[in-house]
Amino acid sequence: MIEPPDESPSPCLCEADALPPSDQHAQQYAAVRNAHETELLEDYVELIGDLIEHQGEARSADIAQRMGVSQATVSKMVARLKGLGLVASKPYRSLFLTERGEEMAAMSRQRHAIVLRFLRALGISDDTARIDAEGMEHHVSEETLAAMQRFSQQRESS
Repeated sequence: MIEPPDESPSPCLCEADALPPSDQHAQQYAAVRNAHETELLEDYVELIGDLIEHQGEARSADIAQRMGVSQATVSKMVARLKGLGLVASKPYRSLFLTERGEEMAAMSRQRHAIVLRFLRALGISDDTARIDAEGMEHHVSEETLAAMQRFSQQRESS
């Protein structure tokens, strides 16, 4: 449980923020469901792209180790990514991103970098910023990302 600092008032929401109109509330939950549907795909595609870029190849064993999952879990996800046209492979070879997969990886990497820079600009420790950015990158709108980027740039230039 997070304890608020002693000097600040309790962070309560006003009624309009706590319970917005039903259509707006439904939109909020729809956005979250949509983000949940794509976040794992984006994480795998981003990792595959990073492994290719930094190690020259993306092997299932490396993905399993870095994601903290079994190779069977990776195999199931790779089959899903192949079905979506994001990844390709050849027998006894590593994984490759399709053009569509490369586009998704680049977008995901950019979102991740913006959120990570923003959290660091707020003074969040590197370890915590990395953990938080991994989840947040999937759940912020383009408008929020742009604001995060502006804030980070302003902090870095001052």
